[in-house]
Amino acid sequence: MSNKPILVATHPRACSTAFERVFMTRTDVLHCVHEPFGDAFYFGPERLSGRYENDGQARQESGFANTTYRDVLDGLLNPANSDGKRLFIKDIAHYLLPPHQQPVSIAPSLASNEAKQSASAPQSQRANPTVLPASALREFHFTFLIRHPRRAIPSYYRCTVPPLSTRTGFHKFMPSEAGYDELRRLFDYLLHEGLIQPKSGETANGVNGTGSSALKVTVVDADDLLDKPAEVVEAFCADIGLDYHDGMLKWGDEESQQRAIAAFAKWDGFHDDAIASTELRARVHAKKTPTEKQEDEEWRNKFGEEGQKIIRECVNANVADYEYLKSFAIKV
Repeated sequence: MSNKPILVATHPRACSTAFERVFMTRTDVLHCVHEPFGDAFYFGPERLSGRYENDGQARQESGFANTTYRDVLDGLLNPANSDGKRLFIKDIAHYLLPPHQQPVSIAPSLASNEAKQSASAPQSQRANPTVLPASALREFHFTFLIRHPRRAIPSYYRCTVPPLSTRTGFHKFMPSEAGYDELRRLFDYLLHEGLIQPKSGETANGVNGTGSSALKVTVVDADDLLDKPAEVVEAFCADIGLDYHDGMLKWGDEESQQRAIAAFAKWDGFHDDAIASTELRARVHAKKTPTEKQEDEEWRNKFGEEGQKIIRECVNANVADYEYLKSFAIKV
């Protein structure tokens, strides 16, 4: 079983911070890191996002204005920073890819190493969609967490409009931050390169599950997690080689709360529910799927006519990528 750093790749508003809190309980064997690549993506000299492009003050005040992708990667892979424990990283997949499917190249701070390593390496038929070298991607045990766009997109939109935007600092909804397209392209690249593989008997994009060296495909759907937290977390743990116990689903003690507050502080306003939580309990009733008309009415009441139109367009644009990834989800 792999002992590589675990990287849970996800998109915004996928209940991923609640999922992260489950593994923050395992201070005996895990060192958790919260969304490290966002520092370089939004604020650093190699930033891919245009959100703060014209706001130098915000970039400076973030404390990450000089943070490169190499800085983030080196910090993660330095054993001195993890106290000898296995890394558990939760991060947003689109922090590794240029938005809008723009042309991609390796981040400048990492490019020289990649040139040396790729000179003697066999060339892949599928281009690496990320700004990290393929050699860096191989360092991680990738897993995935998804949530239906009908739930994730309205939740993200709420973070980009008043009153919550006064805390988040995100004053405009950007559909490019939905993250499903990037998550799927990362998934497909890792699958094609053999870094993950379908479970035995499954096939995807011409890749079958007969290999032995690749890591299993592990995809968690947030609705499954909320309906059956113990079963889903136990299955996830089996895939990553971690023993499971029910105590992982509770974290109400003061030490755990303070640890969470400190870990999530840099993204104020995004993680209030996860910070306030004390456990992950199964929903009493499964979430009902509303009709499209009911959804539109709910979004119109909350966000106005323009907000409803923006959300609907973004939801519809991302359903296909979600459903593709959903086809690989853990079944319990």
